[in-house]
Amino acid sequence: MYHKKLLSLAVVCAASAVLNAQAQTLSCAGLNDWSASTAYTGGMQVKDAGSAYEANWWTRGDIPAQHSGQYQQWTSLGVCGDSSSSSSSSNTSSSSSSSSSSISSSSSSVPTGSCGSPGYLAGTSYSVGDLVDNLGNEYRCDIAGWCSSNAAWAYEPGAGAHWQDAWSLVQSCDGGSSSSSSSSSSSSSTSSSVSSVPGGGYTGNFPRHALVGYWHNFQNPAGCPIPLSQISDAWDVIDIAFADNDPASNGTVHFNLFDGSGSSCAGLDPAQFKQDMAAMQAEGKIFVLSLGGAEGTITLNTDADEANFVSSLTDLINEWGFDGIDIDLESGSQLLHGTQIQARLPGAIRAIDTNVGGMALTMAPEHPYVQGGHTAYGGIWGAYLPIIDQTRDLLDLLHVQLYNNGGLQTPYAPQSYPAGSVDMMVASARMLIEGFQTAGNVYFEGLDPQQVSLGLPSGPASAGSGQATNQAIMDALDCITRGTQCGSIDAGGVYPDFSGVMTWSINWDIYDGYIFSGPIGDKVDNLP
Repeated sequence: MYHKKLLSLAVVCAASAVLNAQAQTLSCAGLNDWSASTAYTGGMQVKDAGSAYEANWWTRGDIPAQHSGQYQQWTSLGVCGDSSSSSSSSNTSSSSSSSSSSISSSSSSVPTGSCGSPGYLAGTSYSVGDLVDNLGNEYRCDIAGWCSSNAAWAYEPGAGAHWQDAWSLVQSCDGGSSSSSSSSSSSSSTSSSVSSVPGGGYTGNFPRHALVGYWHNFQNPAGCPIPLSQISDAWDVIDIAFADNDPASNGTVHFNLFDGSGSSCAGLDPAQFKQDMAAMQAEGKIFVLSLGGAEGTITLNTDADEANFVSSLTDLINEWGFDGIDIDLESGSQLLHGTQIQARLPGAIRAIDTNVGGMALTMAPEHPYVQGGHTAYGGIWGAYLPIIDQTRDLLDLLHVQLYNNGGLQTPYAPQSYPAGSVDMMVASARMLIEGFQTAGNVYFEGLDPQQVSLGLPSGPASAGSGQATNQAIMDALDCITRGTQCGSIDAGGVYPDFSGVMTWSINWDIYDGYIFSGPIGDKVDNLP
């Protein structure tokens, strides 16, 4: 079974090494020179242009000196030199407490002064530039949303597992500090944070095979929104669609359950919705809150947007009991190469995951945003790939939408496959599992087969194009998982762990008489 991974402690320890590197050079003996043709994974270290760097996640061809800023592929460890006493991140302990001890030992290398800042208290609303005292040191807030988190175990300055993502060490306090009381407060906050079960109580385990469906919270030609208690039992993962915001909201995400206003449909009762969802979660169903959709907007342009995005989604997950989130950003969110939302979203996702103690994470981009990067790499083309790459250790399921966008261009002969065909479904999955070279000369590393699913319309009216027959879907699944029933292309291997199928939508499936969830649900249940 595919298990969600936690943030690598190697990255955390590397960040503490950065503080040492501020005062002394590093011994880079034993580090290999960075190579543009080598693929590096998180935690690997190199030297380049006289400095040492550590990879934050998978990367190839990204020059460390040019890609070591916030949310980028590399962390700078410091300048290489002859000092044998300097420590590199390869010599760190595997426990999170080593982060705290490293800071204590390096206190003598930072300025010492009088600290009159208020003591740190987890959950307090901090702004960028705010100073706090904690554990005999003074710290400056760099990322307001993470500084303000109530997850002290992660962000308590000088002690939390990921505190360097939120704070900078300013000075050592020469006359003591006011942090003694805050230290005990944060300790109790840490205890309660770790012991609490957030959201729907997500355990970190995702179904080996899953039938995923979008339940939409609005009236359309498929009819009125349907109480959760009335949907088919075939669904393993239910995406609640949609949550979004608007530019004036400064990043705050809203989810409003259908109340029937201005409609002939009856409104849904929030208390009953939560009760039904909890009952289905007790049966093993997973519920994620989907962000965006075709007309939805998510705004992430500033630090304030990002902080509001993180805090509002954390609150929504805990208020409603969702197991996590689904990223379904399309044209409304202007997700393009080089935009702030592309740069900020991975870090924001990690902050939410930390805040709620681990969550389910799925993504449903349209295929130009993903496999389209093979054909072109600019604008929307391949714009999801950096986001997927930077969150692949948290990602439970990627179900690319193979509809409403025509056929698929691939690296495989004859290269172009029509929408709805067995070949298109198989080729799309193969690209995500094998990896592929983009038109931007960036290589996308493949995913675990259990992180990949097919995304298809549920019936004749649920999408404008891209419908596939049930038989074609079943043949594609057999080709991928058993190596049988392939068309002109195979999956490049046999992947019995391949996840399954996602569809838009549960509502349309009910309208059409369960023509999708019945046969395709049975097929997914009987995959190897």
